[in-house]
Amino acid sequence: MSELAQYTPDEQRRIREAFAAGGPMPACPRCGVAMNERKIGGGSFGLGYARRREWLICPSCHRSAIFDVKRGTRN
Repeated sequence: MSELAQYTPDEQRRIREAFAAGGPMPACPRCGVAMNERKIGGGSFGLGYARRREWLICPSCHRSAIFDVKRGTRN
């Protein structure tokens, strides 16, 4: 059986928690390499709110995690 292409919910939770702790960039739970950060614009488009979302990408296995920083969730 092949390895899953996406992080499991538990792996995503650990990435979010490590990022929120404010230390060094979290390591990929699959290969242990420090992840790269990519900002995602809020894009409120006149809706009166803007989210601060983060996209963390593993430079080795290319898996990624996207989450809302304030809420600590994927949505």
